[in-house]
Amino acid sequence: MKYFALLITLLSINFIQKTDKLTGRYNYLIENDNSYIQKDKITFRDSIFAFDNKYLPKGKVSYGNVILLDNFINTDLIISIPKDQITKDTIPFFMHDKKSSAANYLDEVVGKGKLIRIK
Repeated sequence: MKYFALLITLLSINFIQKTDKLTGRYNYLIENDNSYIQKDKITFRDSIFAFDNKYLPKGKVSYGNVILLDNFINTDLIISIPKDQITKDTIPFFMHDKKSSAANYLDEVVGKGKLIRIK
């Protein structure tokens, strides 16, 4: 009986835990002159993402204090997302250029946009 209770407890803990990973489909919008323009749709699966456009390569998602999307549209562009935002349906993000003249390219924002969850 105690093993059964232990098994039930472990299963309930697994279902209660929140995930800190991006999953699902999102509309990808970029800001242009204070308005947002939808560019494409993105599907996230654990540590990779893919655009609906078959000609764009798949990218990698790095999880840490800030979530980074690498190989986003081109190899020089990287996207940063604040970790506390991934549980929301609308996620703001910032674009950074890896070839920036700044010492840390994540300090210089070259654009921004939003990911909106598709339900």
